[in-house]
Amino acid sequence: MTDGAQLYRLLAWLSPAYPIGAFSYSHGLEYAIEEGLVRDRESLRAWIASVLANGAGRVDGALFAAAWRAAEAGDAAELDAVAALAAAWRGTAEMALESRQQGASFATITKTAWPDARLDELLARHDGEIALPVAVAVAAAWHGIALSAALTGYLHAFAANLVSAAVRAIPLGQTDGQRALAGLEADVADACARAIAVRSLDDVGGAAPLVDWCSMRHEMQYTRLFRS
Repeated sequence: MTDGAQLYRLLAWLSPAYPIGAFSYSHGLEYAIEEGLVRDRESLRAWIASVLANGAGRVDGALFAAAWRAAEAGDAAELDAVAALAAAWRGTAEMALESRQQGASFATITKTAWPDARLDELLARHDGEIALPVAVAVAAAWHGIALSAALTGYLHAFAANLVSAAVRAIPLGQTDGQRALAGLEADVADACARAIAVRSLDDVGGAAPLVDWCSMRHEMQYTRLFRS
């Protein structure tokens, strides 16, 4: 269960107002829109559902669960191993930047607003940079937020950020954006359940090559609103 104080922290950390720069990333979606692969509410919903099931939702979800369990158990060696894997498990340079920059910003802001010596120690061991799913997972674990609640919130925030990017880039109306997000509720729940069920990261892999291709093409896109 997550009580009022824990829920307050989770909502604060995953709010679009939390200053980690999430608004500046589209996870390759901007190029998908440029190519006409995503052009309306339904194609947007299908694109994000695929990312949740086969791309970052699957991989980062599993990394999040593993980091949460290691942090909750106080297993620093396992946590460091997960953090190292999360830093390397990126398909493109822009995907790596997206996760690394947001993770470092999240950790820096969170340890300042909600001080925790363990987060300071983790950052010191990794030169101040950790992937976003690891940063959010350890904060949640060390503040007593249940894994299912924290991971659901994380995946919802990821999906909502892509919807926000699409609203600006397609452009898509605000109402259609929220209808797309509502249509992703079951996809987020399924991604969360599958991530929690993983017992070994050796069993996890991604299968979203079109997303990676769009990310690589985005690096050379002539005009861009987003950093990825």
